[in-house]
Amino acid sequence: MKRSRRVVSLVLSCVLCAGLVGGCLDRDDEVALVGTVERKALEIAAPVSETIEEIQVELGDRVEAGQVLLTLDMQVASAELEAAQAAAEAALATLTEAQKELNRISGLRRAQVVSAQELDRARRAHDEAVASKAERAARVAQAEKRVRDLTIRSRLSGTVDQLPFEAGERSSAGGVVAVVVTDQAPWVRVWIPARVASRAPRGAPAKVFVEGLDGALDGVLEQVSQEAEFTPHYALTEEESAHLVYESRIRLDNAPGDLRAGLPARVELSLRDAGPGA
Repeated sequence: MKRSRRVVSLVLSCVLCAGLVGGCLDRDDEVALVGTVERKALEIAAPVSETIEEIQVELGDRVEAGQVLLTLDMQVASAELEAAQAAAEAALATLTEAQKELNRISGLRRAQVVSAQELDRARRAHDEAVASKAERAARVAQAEKRVRDLTIRSRLSGTVDQLPFEAGERSSAGGVVAVVVTDQAPWVRVWIPARVASRAPRGAPAKVFVEGLDGALDGVLEQVSQEAEFTPHYALTEEESAHLVYESRIRLDNAPGDLRAGLPARVELSLRDAGPGA
C-alpha cells in the first residue's frame, strides 16, 4: 500500500513537472509540485505465533496510547510463568538452607571442630545457591514479560486502520496484527527537481491545496532526501527520465484532524524565504 502510494505520487509529480516551464518552475521564486497526503501508520506486530483470543476494538475506532487492542492466548505463557515461579521458590529454599549450613560450619570452624576444606565447600554451596536464585528470578521476569506482551496495546493515540486477523485465527511471530494511523501531524510527499533543490532549504514555506478542502493549508518543507533518484521511465520521455528528483516532505501545520492519507495535493513551495526552521 505504501509503495503504491509512493509510485502514484511520484508519477503525478513527474507529469506535472513535464508540463510546467523550466522543470516545475512557475516563477523564479516558486515551484509547483503535486503529491499525496501521508500520515504515520503504526504497525503493531505479534511477539509470538499464537491464537488471537479477543479483539477489543473495531476498524475506525479512536484509541489512546496504551489502550488494549487485542489479546493472544496466554495458556502456554501462563504455564511457563508458573513453572518459573516454582523454580524460583525452590531456589530460594535452597539458598536459605545453604545460608544456614554456612553459618553452622563457620561456627564449628571457629571452634576448630571442622577443617578449612569443609568451610570452603559450604561457601561454594552458598555461592551456587545465590547464583541459582538470581538466575531463577531472571527467568521469572522473562516469563512475566512474555505474558504482558500477549496483551497487544497501541503505543500511540490514533485511529484503528487495519485488523488483518479475526478472533480465533493464529498470528505469525512478528506478523502485523493491527495498524493505527496516529494523531501526529500529516505531511505531503513530493519530489523536488534537482535543478531547484539547492534553493529549497529545510523550513521553506508552502501553500498546500488538498482535494476536497476549501482554501490552502500552511505547509513547511520539513525534509529533503540526501540522495537523488531518477524519474520513472514509464512516466516521461527518454530525455526527461534522466532528470533527478529528491523525495521530500511538506509538513502540514493546520490540517484537519480527520485528513485522510492518500488524498492528492498540490503544493506551491516558496523559494524566497526559508523561515526560522531553515
